[in-house]
Amino acid sequence: MLEQVDRVQIAVNDLDAAAETFRDVFAAEHLRDDDLRIAGARRRVMHAGRSEFELLAPSGDGLVQEYLGKWGEGLFAAGFSTRDVPALRARLRERGVAFEEEGEQLFIAPDQTPGLRIVISPDVDRPTVGLVRYLYEVTNLIDDHERAAAFYADTFGLDASRFSPITSKQYGYTGQLTLFNPPDRLSRIELSQITDSERPMGRFMKRRGGETLYMCFIEAEEIEAIVERAKKRDMRFVGHDRDGGFTEGLFFHPSTLHGVLMGVSRTNVAWTWSGRPELSPVARTH
Repeated sequence: MLEQVDRVQIAVNDLDAAAETFRDVFAAEHLRDDDLRIAGARRRVMHAGRSEFELLAPSGDGLVQEYLGKWGEGLFAAGFSTRDVPALRARLRERGVAFEEEGEQLFIAPDQTPGLRIVISPDVDRPTVGLVRYLYEVTNLIDDHERAAAFYADTFGLDASRFSPITSKQYGYTGQLTLFNPPDRLSRIELSQITDSERPMGRFMKRRGGETLYMCFIEAEEIEAIVERAKKRDMRFVGHDRDGGFTEGLFFHPSTLHGVLMGVSRTNVAWTWSGRPELSPVARTH
């Protein structure tokens, strides 16, 4: 019932400064401003690629203010789209998953999931804007990837036979990718079960006190253009290639992107580690 990773929500101190970052680096466009009562926040929605980035600044006491006070700026929630919000609403109720509603969106607190705060929106076919193609992944650090995968499959009507196993000694995790609609789309939740608590992902999970949202990935074709824009802002980032180059993509350090750890992959390169390497241009090159 989930179509794609269509947005993330980011808790920020200054809407203007955060919007400027997304505009300068990704050529994002400002869509609208409004209030998100559920989170106690002023919201500025930026459009980049076919995705939306909801920037949330506190309007008073509430969830965003609490988040900023505890963790500082960073990823607040992961957002997924569905073609049938009423059907998904009914499914959540059947399974005893609590949620709130505001506007056309459903909001699920992290205590109802394996630590992932979720916002569900109607699926919309947006034009592609700027240098991004789309958001395709959010990473959920979890205690038991098999249990988490079963939860997401059952709760959101995903086909577990499409999920792809993952493991990394370099980053210290094992788990799986809950691919929504392969091979048409890369959209998924990465379920990362920590195997080395002394590596960055393990240390992050310990600081957060358990299962949590960790990072997100976007896909882009013009990696070099993003790199040049980031350099002009003196941002911190590293190349994804083994030699530190940017053929495959890059990672933005959270200190540089309003607390968000973000990976950027060149178009279709992520299929290399997503169960269908034949779809990756890297595989075709070699």
